[in-house]
Parts: sequence; C-alpha cells; structure tokens
Amino acid sequence: MVSRTFTTSGAGRDFAPIRSEFGLHEEFPASALVEAEQALDDVRGGPRRDATALALVTIDPPGSKDLDQAVLLERRPRGYRVHYAIADLGGFVPPGGALDREVKRRGQTLYLPDGTVPLHPPVLSEGAASLLPDQVRPSVLWTIDLDADGNPEGVVVQRADVRSVARLDYESVQASLAEGTAHPSITLLPEIGRLRRAMAADRGAVELQLPEQQVSPADDGEWTLKVRLRSEIEAWNAEISLLTGMCAAQIMIDARIGVLRTLPSADVDAVSVLQRAATASRVEWPAGESPARLLAGLDPNRPESLAMYVAATRLLRGAGYTAFDGTEPAVTSHAGVGAPYAHVTAPLRRLVDRFATECCLASVAGAEVPAWVRAALPELPHLMSVSDSLAAKVERACLDQVEAWVLADSVGDVFDAVVLRSEANSGEVFVAEPPVMAKCSGAELPEGERIRVRLVEADTARRKVSFERFFGEEEDRD
Repeated sequence: MVSRTFTTSGAGRDFAPIRSEFGLHEEFPASALVEAEQALDDVRGGPRRDATALALVTIDPPGSKDLDQAVLLERRPRGYRVHYAIADLGGFVPPGGALDREVKRRGQTLYLPDGTVPLHPPVLSEGAASLLPDQVRPSVLWTIDLDADGNPEGVVVQRADVRSVARLDYESVQASLAEGTAHPSITLLPEIGRLRRAMAADRGAVELQLPEQQVSPADDGEWTLKVRLRSEIEAWNAEISLLTGMCAAQIMIDARIGVLRTLPSADVDAVSVLQRAATASRVEWPAGESPARLLAGLDPNRPESLAMYVAATRLLRGAGYTAFDGTEPAVTSHAGVGAPYAHVTAPLRRLVDRFATECCLASVAGAEVPAWVRAALPELPHLMSVSDSLAAKVERACLDQVEAWVLADSVGDVFDAVVLRSEANSGEVFVAEPPVMAKCSGAELPEGERIRVRLVEADTARRKVSFERFFGEEEDRD
C-alpha cells in the first residue's frame, strides 16, 4: 500500500453547518456581557490569602488562553506538598444574574476544529479569570500534603491571590525533563505522577488508551486528520487534577452536601463482554486479575489491545453527576477512577466545578454552604447531562465530517485496519492511516486482528464513512 498524507480536498471547508445544526452560538446576551465587565472591578468571594510568592506554573496545549490550573510541587521531609491553584469563577459570576443563567444554559465549553463556543465570555475565560503568566489572579488554592507513597495526609482549600510565573506546554516540559532543565516548580512531577498512577491501578481505576483522533488545520482552509498520543507529561499532570478531585469528593461526602461525578461499578454482563473480547483477541487473562490490572498491563501499540479497550468501554457506561444535601448518596464512587471523585479543576470550561468548589470552601471553613449554591445543586446533574450529550454529539459530528472529507477521493481504495468490534455480519474497524474508526461489513470479523478493508462510502453531505472486508489483491491507487 502506498503511504499517503490525508488532507481534506477542496479549500474553504468549515464547520458552520455543524454549528447551525446544533444551534451553537458564540455570542453572549448583552446583559451577560455587561455583568462580566462589571465583575472585573468587583470580584466577589471575600478575603483572600496573598499567595503571590508561590512559584506556580501552568501546563497546557500551546496557544491556550483559558488557563484553569497552576501547579507547584514541593518535597517535604516525609513526602510531598502539592499547591494547585484553580481559577475562581465564583468570584466573577453573580448568582442568579444574566451571566449565571447563560452559563447554566451552556454547561461547558464546546471545542470545534475551527474555534470554541466558550462557557464564559472571553473577557473572563481568556482574560481576568484565566491564570495567565505574570498576572495577579483570584484563585481557589488547594494545598495537599502527601506521604512518601503519594497518599493524602492533609488538605487545605482557600481563596487566594496567585501569580503564575510561567506558561508551559506539554512538549516543552517533556523535553526539559529529558534534558534535566525542567522548571523547578515541576521537577517532582514524574516522581509524584508515577506514584499516583501506580495507586490508580491498585484502586481498580479503568484507563482506556484508545487512539485519540485530532483534526488539525492545513493550508488553504483545509484540515488534516491525525492520531494524538497522550504523553507521559499529560498523564502525570492529569494525576494532580484527579488527586484534587478525589480530595474534593471526600470533603463533600464528609459534609453531606455537594455534587459528585459518579459511575457505578460495572455489571457482570460488561465484564463478560471484556472476557469474550480477550478470548477472541487471544489476550491471556490470568485467574483472579481484575479488569483494571489487565487493561493497565496491555501494550497500546498492539492491535489486540485496541479491541480490548473498545470492549472495556462497557465498563464505563452510566457516568453522571450526583447532587446531595443532608444525606450521603447511595453511590459515591466513580468506577473509572476507583474512588469518590468530583469535578473542581476546570471551572472556566465546566459549569459544575464552580458549585462543587463553593461546597468545599464552605465545608473546610466550617461555614454554611451559600444558599445560591444549595438552590442550584438539584438542577446540576440535568444541566451537565444535557451539555455532556451535546459536547459528545458535536465532537463526533466534527470527526465524522473530517473523516468523510479526507477520504472523499479514496472510495475503492484498500487500507490496513484493526477489528475493534465484531457482530454477525459487520463490525467496527480502526484504520491507522488516516486515523478513522468506522463501520465495516463482513462476516465473522476477527476481533483484535489486522485485516484489509476497502472503502465503499465517504459521503461528505451525510458525514458517513464505511468499509467492507477485502480479500483480493490490492490495486495500487496513487
């Protein structure tokens, strides 16, 4: 097969039809913008600690402006200290006002290849509330002490003024760590990150290393479809966020008020599906080993591992948000994390974080949770469910569109593929070049194995791509 770069054919393609289809509008109501401007001169939240001496840094993709988190890692005599500053949206959004109503309607920031539909007006999300470098910013500062094994020993959460000293990105951090020139604030990130990741497997946390499709701009208004591999830096950085979310969840559970991100334990049928996938893919499953341990030990570069990850998605079905006030809910844990967990580290981009954070601040201070927070708790699970569903549909529509664009001139061509899932007369395959996941017709497709497939449809209007299994000799199609 001839190796090719797959880019959309035809200039000027954009995602306006998708924005129209899903009713996406970047513009905010005038009344909400007025409140956002007024908030710049009247940041709420009460007294703040002066923590501007902490050498916090942010780690985000290059070009990011909505910076939610800044981190500083320190060594203690018998462990570590994590300083984690989170953008304080509770100080900028007046409860019950026009901005609050609009943010609740949106639920979260939506990301499209040609731009975002932000949760908050850019004057806040990319300006006054963002933890931009060399700027004093209001934050919610988490200080978490860990023992030598990475277990939390103490947690303090308080409002504080902070100043990030550097805006870093994943690639530059990876290079600096390899060269021994990493910023002093994050030299401990690999050490703490590895400890926390090892603990995740012990907890039974389920992590799926499925290929992440990424749409990138090319020349002349075209788009390129690539696979984005998660780096070690991203994984370690995510562990700091997960640690904070787990601490937040425990604070709210102890206080009997808050909102958790929950996922029930997988049922027997889901585990059976994974066991059948292991058998079909010829993956050895040692007796007594948990699904989490099995998945953690797979090599993500092996084709059978991809099939296992797809089968394991059934283990993670049923995620949602659980709000409670006065009594502990029946389900408090998140099976994917392997522990109780809450969203508090991305308030610029996700609605629920603002309210969960306020619950934690009040509970740690021994104060009453504000009435406006308590009143909003019952509606948050529905609001987040609606926005999560919309975000997933928009993301899938964009990927489907680009898949059809890049393959539009390749109908009839033959590709190498891995069978991810097999049914009676069809299945799902992953084609590595270009990175496409799509339906494939064919009887008894071998899960976890490499096959050859022929592209039979790439409909750009319907955003639909499909393959069929191919047994003949491949024709060289330039």
